[in-house]
Parts: sequence; C-alpha cells; structure tokens
Amino acid sequence: LFPPPRSSCCRQQCGMESFIQMMLQRARAEASEDGGAEAPEEPHYDKVLDSLDLEGVAQLISEGKAKNIIVMAGAGISVAAGIPDFRTPGTGLYDNLQKYNLPEPTAVFDIDFFRENPAPFYQLARELFPGQYRPTPTHHFIRLLHDKGLLRRCFSQNIDSLETLAGLPKDKLVAAHGNFDSATCIETREPVPIEEVKEAIFSDEEDGGWRALSERYGGLVKPDITFFGEKLPDRFYQLAGINLPGLPSNVEPDFPACDLLIVMGTSLAVRPFSALVDMVPPTCPRVLINREVPSSALYHPIRALMGDTKGFRFDDEARNYRDVLHLANCDDGVAQLCELVGWGEHLNALVEAGGGWPP
Repeated sequence: LFPPPRSSCCRQQCGMESFIQMMLQRARAEASEDGGAEAPEEPHYDKVLDSLDLEGVAQLISEGKAKNIIVMAGAGISVAAGIPDFRTPGTGLYDNLQKYNLPEPTAVFDIDFFRENPAPFYQLARELFPGQYRPTPTHHFIRLLHDKGLLRRCFSQNIDSLETLAGLPKDKLVAAHGNFDSATCIETREPVPIEEVKEAIFSDEEDGGWRALSERYGGLVKPDITFFGEKLPDRFYQLAGINLPGLPSNVEPDFPACDLLIVMGTSLAVRPFSALVDMVPPTCPRVLINREVPSSALYHPIRALMGDTKGFRFDDEARNYRDVLHLANCDDGVAQLCELVGWGEHLNALVEAGGGWPP
C-alpha cells in the first residue's frame, strides 16, 4: 500500500520524492481536519560517529569503543563461495529451481510441501550440504572479530555452517534459520544422526534415500533447517530478546549490550530476522555492507506518521546520526574496513590458513 521508501540510493523515478511529499501533506491535512495530532516528535541524538562511513566505523573500533559487536549476516556473504543467494533475479536460488517441478520456488522449503513430497528438498540438499564450499573472507572477518574479543554474537540467516567452518565457536553463532549440524524426525521429534541424513541425501537410490530413512525412524527426517511454517529455533528468540510464551526468561539477550551492529549480505526481507536492526540501543551505530539497499528496511516517512519510525536512515541527513551504508560486495567491504582498522594482515592470515582465496 505504500510507495518505496524515500532514498536516492534506491529511488527509480525522480518524481518519487514529490509524490511522498504530497502524501505527507495529505496525511497531515487529514489529521488536522480530524483534530488528530502528527506522530510524536522523535528524540534528538548527536552523531555517534565522526563520519557516517567506513572510516567512522574504523575509528570507533580503533578507539576501543566497540566491544560488543553483533553481526547480522545473510546469503550474500556466501555467494562468493559458490552458494547462490535466494532472491537475486536470474542467479538466485528461487529463480533456478525449475528442474524440481515445484508449484512455486519457495515450496522446496515449505514444511507442508515437504510432508507431501520430500524428494525435491533431498535433491537440493546435495547442492547445499556443508563440506563442498570454503569460507569466504567475510566469514573469516567474523572469526577475526571473535579473536579480537569484540564479537558479542553473529546472527546468521545462512544454513551453510561456513561461519563455524571458518573457526567461529558454535556458541558465538545463532543460526536463525537452522543448519545442517543436526537433524530430527518431524513426526517423533527424536534426533537423528546427521551422518545418516547425509548418507541418505547422497544416496544413489531413486527416491534420494529419504524413504529408507523415514522407515527407519518412524517418520520423515530433515536437517534442523527452519522451513516456512515452522518456528525459528528457541535460541534465536532468547538471544534476540523476543519474548515467547513458554521460553525460559533467564537468558541474557544480546542486543541491549550491542555497541556496533554490522549487517552484511542480506535483503532484510524476512521477519523476524529483519526486525533485529531496530533492537539495538538508540545510540548504537549501525553499518550495512551490501551490494544494494534493502528498501524494505529503510525508514519511511509515511509510516512514521502512524508511529512506525523504524529502519535505516541512510538518506535522511537531518535525522541520520548513526547509520552507515557501504555499497560493495561483502568481501571487499570487510577487507577495506580491516585495512582502515589495521587488521589487514590479520585477516589475510586467517584466509590463507583456511586455504587461501579465491578457492
């Protein structure tokens, strides 16, 4: 119902700005006629970085002011490893699933469709199963933040486990959508050894091995990847600070302590993951390293009239006091940040220890 957010970075037509202004004026006029008030004025904050760019972020880190960094990572950090992202037109995973004869591309990760026909997922899992791809420099950068004692947590949308393959301890990773580290029978809820699932996935049997596994464990078995129609892992909600009935409340959430948020390689199109960018304190700097601007995650002036002031404000010079946009592929972006901080050699050493780059 709303036009795209106002941003010169993603605006496609010159008339968009005037259209938004027109809609704002109309909304204000209607509010005035109805005796209503405009959205409450937002608090004013001084800029938290000397400059809203990578240089400003590097200075913050160099001065020791970022000690609880949270990384939010999406499929874009794994593209260079050879793993396609999901939504890029032409090359994304959802645009290249015709061979599986799906009713729609997302069905391969739909729990109801999986119950009816698990074969397409088992076939696709052959391409995605960990061990076939090498961590990228971006994965090693996340490990480097941990080695420096600065990483609070990495919240990842990825199911490829490349963060831990790069050496990040599992307790530092929140796999928001699960991964291939474990597996469960969806009927009995009993755990299944992942090695048996891997054997079934790479089986030469015509049905992909899923049928024999199902008979062995009393129901369909899948890796603990979150499908559409399933709840995200409890650990995600607990460490994100999202209260759900029945979850223990004795877990300290990460985001209130965050003093630098680094978002990389994600379209921020899927909730609740995308909502995490607004869960950091209001004075916490936020940097996005991405090939494009995720329009769904930008502040929108019309929604603000309704009280929704969330989102990045890259192009709102009057109100942007903490958001940094760096348009680049993730590997180039983290390499530049490391050079600015003085970590270039450290990053290169980790990459070389991991087999070098490119693979």
